[in-house]
Amino acid sequence: MEYLSGIKEISLLIGIWVAIYGIDSWRREHKGKREIELAEDSLALFYEAIDVIKQIRHPVSNSIETKDIVRGKNENEAQFQARKDASVVYSRFNKHQELFNKIYASRYKFMSQIGKDESKPFDDLRLITDEILFSARMLSKLWARDNFRNDEHWEHHIAQLEKYESIFWDELDKDDLINNKLNLVISSIEATCKSVIAGNDTLHGILNKRLGK
Repeated sequence: MEYLSGIKEISLLIGIWVAIYGIDSWRREHKGKREIELAEDSLALFYEAIDVIKQIRHPVSNSIETKDIVRGKNENEAQFQARKDASVVYSRFNKHQELFNKIYASRYKFMSQIGKDESKPFDDLRLITDEILFSARMLSKLWARDNFRNDEHWEHHIAQLEKYESIFWDELDKDDLINNKLNLVISSIEATCKSVIAGNDTLHGILNKRLGK
C-alpha cells in the first residue's frame, strides 16, 4: 500500500510538472507571440538602419544626389557649393525617411511590450542620426568660411571642421566615432531581442537553454 501510495504521489507530481510546463509553453506560444514578433521585426529594422547609416555617411558622392539643389538669391558661390556638398547627407537620409519613421514609431510598442529600459537603443539611434544631420548643417556653414581675424580663429575653425567631418563622413577605420556608437546600439538591441526571441524569461527557455548545454 505504501508502495502504491508513493507511485500515486510521484504520478501527481509529474502531472503537476507537466501541467506547469504546458501552461508556460502555452503562455509563450500565445501571450508571448506578439513580443517575439516585435523583437524579430525590431531587430531586422535596426540591422537595416545600420546599413543605411553607413550608406548615408559613405565618403563617395555623386553629382546626381545634389542636382536639385538651387542657389539662393543671397548666396555667393562658396556658400552655395558648401550647402550643396552638405546636402548629400540630407538627400540620402530622405530616401530612407520611411524606415526611420517606422523604427521610431515602433518605439512605444517596444516600451509597452518589452520594457522601457530596453527601448534605449531606439533613443540612441535617433541621437546618432540627429548628430549626423546636425554635422551637415554645421559644415554647410563652415565649408563656406574663408575669412578669419587671427590664427586662433583659424585653428578653432579647423578643429570644428575635423569634428563635424568625422561625423559627416565614414572614416572607414576602427576608430570611426559613429560606427563605434552604432556597434554599441546593435549589441544592445541584439541582447534584448534575442533574449525575447529565445524565451529566456520563461520556463520553456530556461529548460531548453540547459538542455542545449
